[in-house]
Amino acid sequence: MNFLCIFALALLFSTLSASSSSSDISQLFETWCKEHGKTYTSQEERSRRLKVFEDNNDFVTQHNKGNSSYTLALNAFADLTHHEFKSSRLGLSAAPLNPDNRNLKITGAVSDIPASIDWRKKGAVTNVKDQGSCGACWSFSATGAIEGINKIVTGSLVSLSEQELIECDKSFNDGCGGGLMDYAFQFVINNHGIDEEEDYPYRARDGTCNKEKMKRRVVTIDKYVDLPENEKQLLQAVAAQPVSVGICGSERAFQMYSKGIFTGPCSTSLDHAVLIVGYGSENGVDYWIVKNSWGTGWGNEWLYTYAAQ
Repeated sequence: MNFLCIFALALLFSTLSASSSSSDISQLFETWCKEHGKTYTSQEERSRRLKVFEDNNDFVTQHNKGNSSYTLALNAFADLTHHEFKSSRLGLSAAPLNPDNRNLKITGAVSDIPASIDWRKKGAVTNVKDQGSCGACWSFSATGAIEGINKIVTGSLVSLSEQELIECDKSFNDGCGGGLMDYAFQFVINNHGIDEEEDYPYRARDGTCNKEKMKRRVVTIDKYVDLPENEKQLLQAVAAQPVSVGICGSERAFQMYSKGIFTGPCSTSLDHAVLIVGYGSENGVDYWIVKNSWGTGWGNEWLYTYAAQ
């Protein structure tokens, strides 16, 4: 299936536009460092990051010269090589799933669901989170789905602990080394719940499981299911609740994305976990609303839209 990625237009934070003049790079880098609070341990490291920044500036400048539907900018990740970015910001692992969970079919017609839905407006989505330099996107996707269904069922929106999943879920998942949402859901089921983020806060690194906090079961779920690779089924599922999904997040343009309709390459390799929190249509284009876990220094703060073509 071919995909068209569409990113929302409104920026909720300021990003620097790229400069095409090499003489401006040092000053641009200095300004960028101040804006993003960047400091380096040595002059050697700063010089190396400046070179990476310059390379990203060239990439951004070259792209923005073209007649593209989306623009790039020197965002919070402009001092990272593309390899560094992929190594630290992705983390969805592929693994055989329980076949009993792969055959769910949602009954009813697509025409029976609303034309659009936004779970943010219904108070079922917590604020954007930042996984930092830890490949734990899977944990954020999982907690987001549980947070959503808990709000829908109980009326209470509780931010849940990704750190508990990172440190305590070792059946398959590997903390900052990557994981899969299915195993996170199964962990919560087996543990009869998960702690809240306020009590077991995120640290963006692996650590030893806090057994006492693991016993503080604030929210739980009864089961989870895997949807077939069918967009109509996914549409029906999102009409009912926020849904965990895997996407391709490894394209370089994702790293430097700023605004506009993203029409860059989207491979079929799934390496990043996110949360679908709604869908809609604009100017004849159907889209998904997706919550990411790359913080407020990327894209339009915390969401982009991703639509089938």
